[in-house]
Amino acid sequence: MKHCKPTPPTQQRGITLIESLIALIVAALGILGIVGVQMRTLTDTTTSVRRAQAIRLIEDLGERMRANPNALVAIDSYQSDFADKPTPDDCSSGCDQEAQATYDVAVWKQNVSNLLPLGQASIFWAPGEGNAANDPNRRQLGVMIGWRENERDDSDDYRNNIDATKVRAADGTLSDGTDLANACPDGLTCHLQYLPVAARCAPYPTGGAPLYYCPGL
Repeated sequence: MKHCKPTPPTQQRGITLIESLIALIVAALGILGIVGVQMRTLTDTTTSVRRAQAIRLIEDLGERMRANPNALVAIDSYQSDFADKPTPDDCSSGCDQEAQATYDVAVWKQNVSNLLPLGQASIFWAPGEGNAANDPNRRQLGVMIGWRENERDDSDDYRNNIDATKVRAADGTLSDGTDLANACPDGLTCHLQYLPVAARCAPYPTGGAPLYYCPGL
């Protein structure tokens, strides 16, 4: 009687290697996802830091105005557009109100350029302020600071949504507002605030040119 020997099962090879490769691919995809989230968080943090720097710079300009008792008298001297780079006078021995305002703006705009990448600034009359010369109601200036973001996404959709100078309508659309002359320059991200000018020297109408009275001076 002939006995048949059972055929040993064929050994499968390479299964462990394939499973290892799949595990590595899954782990790599997970790591790439985590890195992407971290990069997005870093970008958002950088944007927040830049905007905080812009706010501090605007506060610094406000403090300079408040320290100048004649700021309201020389309010026209504070106006300066993005392209303007005023040259300050030597105020070490004192300046008149216009020269002091020009000096403060020049030093301040230099600080904006030093602290923010491609930092620029514009100071202008706030919308709705009086237009007549020596109008005592003109007491508020708009200050806009622009800088370049370290962001690969330069699409209008991205920049418009992080631009504090844009006006959002009820349907969600964004526009530059009514003051297009002082809109944020192309390629920059901007922050806008309004500053009331110190009134320590208040104007008093006299029938002609107004006189200014500065308490304590």
